[in-house]
Amino acid sequence: MSTGRTGGSPRAKTAKAAPRAQAPAPVAPRTLAEDLRGRDDDALGALLRARPDLVHPVPADLTQLATRSSTRASVIRALERLDRFTLQVAEALAVAADPCEPAELRTLLGAAQEPEVEAVLGPALATLRDAALLWGEPERLRLIRTARDVLAPSGGQPGPTGLGPVLSEAGAGISPGRLQEILADAGLPSTHDQVSALASLSALFADRARAEALLAQAPEGARAALNKLVWGPPFGATPPRAVRAADARTPVEWLQARGFLLPAGRDAVVLPREVALFLRDGLAHRQLEPTAPTVATSRTIGPDQADRAAAAQAFTAVRTVEEALDLWSNEPPTVLRAGGLGVRDLRRAAQALDLPEPTTAFWYELAYGAGLLAPDGEADERWAPTPAYDEWLRQDVAERWLLLARTWLAATRLAALVGSRDAKDKVLPALGGGLDRALAPEIRRDVLSLLASLPPGGTGEPASLTARVRWERPLRGGELRDRLVGWTLDEAEQLGLTGRGALARYAVPLLDGDETSAQARLAPLLPEPLDQVILQPDLTAIAPGPLRTPLAQTLGVAADVESKGGATVYRFTPDSVRRALDAGRSAAELHAFLAEHSSTPVPQPLSYLIDDVARRHGRLRVGAASAYLRCDDDALLDELLADRRAAQLRLRRLAPTVLAAQAEPTAVLTALRAMGYAPAAESADGDVLISRPDARRTPPRTPPAPVPDGPPPVTRALLSAAVKAIRAGDRAATVPHRAETPGGPLPRTPAAETLATLQTAVLTGDPVWIGYVNAEGAASQRVIEPVRVEGGFVTAFDQFHEEMRTFSLHRITGVAELAADEA
Repeated sequence: MSTGRTGGSPRAKTAKAAPRAQAPAPVAPRTLAEDLRGRDDDALGALLRARPDLVHPVPADLTQLATRSSTRASVIRALERLDRFTLQVAEALAVAADPCEPAELRTLLGAAQEPEVEAVLGPALATLRDAALLWGEPERLRLIRTARDVLAPSGGQPGPTGLGPVLSEAGAGISPGRLQEILADAGLPSTHDQVSALASLSALFADRARAEALLAQAPEGARAALNKLVWGPPFGATPPRAVRAADARTPVEWLQARGFLLPAGRDAVVLPREVALFLRDGLAHRQLEPTAPTVATSRTIGPDQADRAAAAQAFTAVRTVEEALDLWSNEPPTVLRAGGLGVRDLRRAAQALDLPEPTTAFWYELAYGAGLLAPDGEADERWAPTPAYDEWLRQDVAERWLLLARTWLAATRLAALVGSRDAKDKVLPALGGGLDRALAPEIRRDVLSLLASLPPGGTGEPASLTARVRWERPLRGGELRDRLVGWTLDEAEQLGLTGRGALARYAVPLLDGDETSAQARLAPLLPEPLDQVILQPDLTAIAPGPLRTPLAQTLGVAADVESKGGATVYRFTPDSVRRALDAGRSAAELHAFLAEHSSTPVPQPLSYLIDDVARRHGRLRVGAASAYLRCDDDALLDELLADRRAAQLRLRRLAPTVLAAQAEPTAVLTALRAMGYAPAAESADGDVLISRPDARRTPPRTPPAPVPDGPPPVTRALLSAAVKAIRAGDRAATVPHRAETPGGPLPRTPAAETLATLQTAVLTGDPVWIGYVNAEGAASQRVIEPVRVEGGFVTAFDQFHEEMRTFSLHRITGVAELAADEA
């Protein structure tokens, strides 16, 4: 196998005999790409992990990675991930000289006045360097140009520090003659050109003693005028005047004559950056925040007490979702034409659940996000439970709660926005569009993590929680971020993640993704569902605690809920018993059900009620003619014909046991039931139609996916492959380019040797020469950097085409290592 040049020359031997030269001193990087090239794989991995947008797609080499990491959109996204102090360090670097010496940076940050700065400055600089926002030697710090433009914009726009443009920019439009007048009035010697004039003026304000001496001569009111602009904004609404010192009549004119204020258009003046830094004692920020605000504990309760309170609320959350979806199993509301739920339907559901409308919207949104609720897709589209809801009901309470908690943590839909207005002034409906906010999951986890950092049983003070989240994410969310903190606290309490404001201990594992531990810790705290009720002679049933789901659902059909609380009271009425009979229950089944689940003998009045309703149930049959009534008792039909309340049905006799009605079957059933009868619907075959309350289900539906906030996090496998590919592409990019030579001699090696060499190159990362014959029979030589060899193909970076390509192994004629001077 060829290995390039072989043998040695006299020159080479002479070089070997010569004494070894000292290793050259490391060369300072001149560009961000060179800086990245000097970092190890762990540092590159940290960069890609901190800025996942750089991996999609994987850059071809380090030059492309540097270019992509300097784009404005990517830089803004990276700045949004910085905490308050790290951002202030970046802002200080943006207004400092480029490159910036550490001493200058410490002056801008007021390290002498803030002892805490020194301790946290190193980690902040490391964070900026890891994110490729900062590069260069430790003694010559360079903030990337795009970040400087964002944090200290040019064109007269003040940045976050409130500093205006530098003198060289602010004075660019001043005539050379006027600049010489300003120099003379400031006591400076004249210069030969505009650039040197502005440099001389800049040196004056950089010399604190000379600047103080000059300002000491100012008339009363001059310093007060400067103080209005010193911390920003640096623009004053005063028409500029080209006035000489001898002609100045006001403090502002005195300042303009000596360059403290310069023109900024026709109607304003500006305080140059050098003057502002002199007045600020060299500080970039009025208030530095080197450490995160402490989260205050408003009160502390016992951890066990907090866990029990949270678990009770978790149980209530599961039951509330169950009750809400059972309600729409019977009477599903329609889907609005534009999507979502109508205001009247939400109000009706809130009344039925005895909950405020915002809380009702929260539970339905949670069920929708969990995949338990969806539109049914019919022509008359309605909201109804999905088949996943029936599977959810069969799970134990802890597992059911886990689905709700998991959904809430990841959801980007905000129920708290229901009823507010969008940018087009349209009301946002529940279950509709426009409710997604990508920031929500991040803030929820931040708030819960802060609560977890408190002593067990400690409740966080909301204002301090908001201040802490604001410090950790100063550029993200704004007012929405602050409101999300309050919404998170309220919703976590409703869901049972917190109890009386303290984070439950079973909720802590959820923050680390350990759902098994969370479920195991919650289960013993939940109340054991009961399988018995207390039946009373007044036709009521008392449930002294939570009931098992099948019992609660059956009772909900056969009786009406009269009151809730520590115990639930159900009342049996003729209508409720008829509802159970309509749902397919027979009188015998109802008697057996009550006897099985009653801790006391079934009261006689309740037995009589069931028998009485059952005796009359179904004697009348209503079908479709447009509608007809059928009854074996012709006397009952005579009674109906004579009843004035039935006049609206326009009944007439067709046969001794059949009446025809000029109304729809549903209207006939409703009217007869209102008159005190117990009719049953009948099919075309004469069978009684059973309408079960849980019959309304949608086809299988996929829950709505959260709206991502940028690209997903980089997985470990992708991170390793991306770093390897970037390194391979960068090494291949440094190999001298050689054109394809279709007619030249190709490397020739046996297939086994070719495969072994390519596999070795994958492990070592070395580039190799290959001979390749394409599908058209054209032969060429290429320099490639193999990344993967599998399935009869080689994935490699082709240095000639400067892109990743896939080569068929059987088309490679041979492989040769590059000579040392070529690699």
